Amino acid sequence: MSAEPTLDHLQRPHLRRIQPLGLNKDGQQFVALRDPTMLCEQTVVVPAAAMRIVQYFRGEHTVDQIAQQVGGSAQQVSALAKRLDEVGLLWGPTSEEMELRLKKKILDRGSFPIKASASMGKTEAECRQAMQGWFDETDDPELGAAPVGIVAPHLDYQRGWPNYAAAYHGWREASAPDRVVILGTNHFGLGDGVVLTECGFESPVGRCPADTAVIKLLVDRFGPPVVIDQLDHVAEHSIELQLPWLQQCFGNVPVVAALIPDPLAAMIEDEGTHRIALQPFVEGLRAALDEVGGTTFFIASSDLSHVGPQFGEPRPIDQQRRTDVERHDRDMMGKFLTGDAEEFLGAARWNNNPTRWCSLGSMAAILMLAQPKQVELIDYRQAVDEKGMALISSAAMALL
Repeated sequence: MSAEPTLDHLQRPHLRRIQPLGLNKDGQQFVALRDPTMLCEQTVVVPAAAMRIVQYFRGEHTVDQIAQQVGGSAQQVSALAKRLDEVGLLWGPTSEEMELRLKKKILDRGSFPIKASASMGKTEAECRQAMQGWFDETDDPELGAAPVGIVAPHLDYQRGWPNYAAAYHGWREASAPDRVVILGTNHFGLGDGVVLTECGFESPVGRCPADTAVIKLLVDRFGPPVVIDQLDHVAEHSIELQLPWLQQCFGNVPVVAALIPDPLAAMIEDEGTHRIALQPFVEGLRAALDEVGGTTFFIASSDLSHVGPQFGEPRPIDQQRRTDVERHDRDMMGKFLTGDAEEFLGAARWNNNPTRWCSLGSMAAILMLAQPKQVELIDYRQAVDEKGMALISSAAMALL
């Protein structure tokens, strides 16, 4: 019995992870298929009706089978697949080559270029003026000492600045540490384990280099799996949005940046490549920090609840929903304030994270790493859009 012939990636198209964005032009509906990592600068825009075809691009069906399913022609499906492949939106040799080129470009540069942080201002002066103004509107939390770590949001600055300013206020007069470990959330990337990067980051305020000594020890310990998906940092905002605030306090301090997975979600092994889970990474990072020495501060870049129709809930946000969310948030924050990561994660497992806290991993990791004697809640906020379609909550906390 002969083996089934292997089909190339255009005969059995498989769409990479994308962000579909609805568009309206001249009364007609279109969808922009955006690649979060921007392997190619072009964005493909297709008629909304074409999404009936795109939804079958899962690597499970041939072009002919898809055409039969949608009642179209194989030529039409094939043309769409070819167009998506040209801009790196399909799994296959084209996107792999684009990934290699992008990775080499970033590694040669040594840092990820400015993206999300540009929303604060185009120049260093504009950013520093904005942050100073927000600090001036923020009460001193009077912590008594510089925190060893903070929890700060990764919400956009316009909605999140009160909690950014509250979280960073305690570092305004502190001496600069030797490095800062920034723990982020992987919103759009492919890695389902911890994703470390060997590169630094840029913002309009400057460039924070990577702490190569610590990172080398981590790569030596864990091998390629800990950095294999580091292109996930290209599309991710949770690390970069902390940079201007960090630079306002400490200048261009070296950083160790890692995206931490949700500890409640099981990891998927990819062709024998073992991803790095939360606990082993924390143990490895603590060992590396002890070996290198010096002073380390920590940031958990963390938003809390995500509720409303935008996140799959049936009803718009009303006052009762806001009250219920705050009650749940404060119960969970109470577990975090104990400083016990197991108690915090145990509570999240018990209630199955009903309001979709997106940063359980980074918050658990900072407790394990910083081992604070005390955790202080400084501020709590809810950001709700005018139509009640989405509520995102966030907090500012200090680990002492």
